[in-house]
Amino acid sequence: MKVVVLSSGSKGNVTYLETKNKKFLLDAGRNYKYIYENLKDIGVDIKSIDYVVITHNHSDHIAGLKTLLNKTGAVLIVSEKLFYSIEDVKEYKHIIVLEDEIDLDGVHITSFKSSHDAPDSRNYVFEEEGKKICYVTDTGYVNTKNFKFLKNLDVYLFESNHDIELLTHGPYPDWLKRRVLSDEGHLSNKASSFYLTKLIGDKTKKIVLIHLSETNNTESVAMDTINNTFKEYGIDFKNIECARQNERTEVIEI
Repeated sequence: MKVVVLSSGSKGNVTYLETKNKKFLLDAGRNYKYIYENLKDIGVDIKSIDYVVITHNHSDHIAGLKTLLNKTGAVLIVSEKLFYSIEDVKEYKHIIVLEDEIDLDGVHITSFKSSHDAPDSRNYVFEEEGKKICYVTDTGYVNTKNFKFLKNLDVYLFESNHDIELLTHGPYPDWLKRRVLSDEGHLSNKASSFYLTKLIGDKTKKIVLIHLSETNNTESVAMDTINNTFKEYGIDFKNIECARQNERTEVIEI
């Protein structure tokens, strides 16, 4: 499997995942031109995308969805409730209605509910030939009942949205601060790092911290938090990077 985070942040989120036989986009929160050019730069024709998987209906995850589907004809993988919450694609015919698990051409997809203020928001684990990648974002917390899906994976794409102090003393209005900090908001650096101490294992090769806030976080703060937390728990793991808003990550291959 190969995975590349093409864009991650409040202005738009999109990730490319390639398996032996199929090509996926996880979310489509940037415009068609941006996605097209970034895929082209890594040698991928946007019209070869087979499936688009959506986490939830907020604009930074679906802004480019309608145009992308219309121009590529890709199959949309989405839960029924989430599908009907996205006005732009209600008439789209190429869909797979997702429940909790599905098998597609040798790829096993597990979806589980995240905790976010959106209808039936979901996070995912993708598995092929025993190798696993998770996509955990836009959630106020990770329910411990979902740990069974997330233990000892090869690659973690894991939200590390904000530093609590930067958010608390930052420019956001109080109502927005409360939203971000709530159980239906976003994972802080501290929470993200703590969860990862419980989840990573000897198979883990890479952690990518995603959806960093431009206002309430910095790469250095996020990295310091996870490195210090790992040190506190006696974990020696260094292959960690932060995804960026306008710059794709390296191609991660497992």
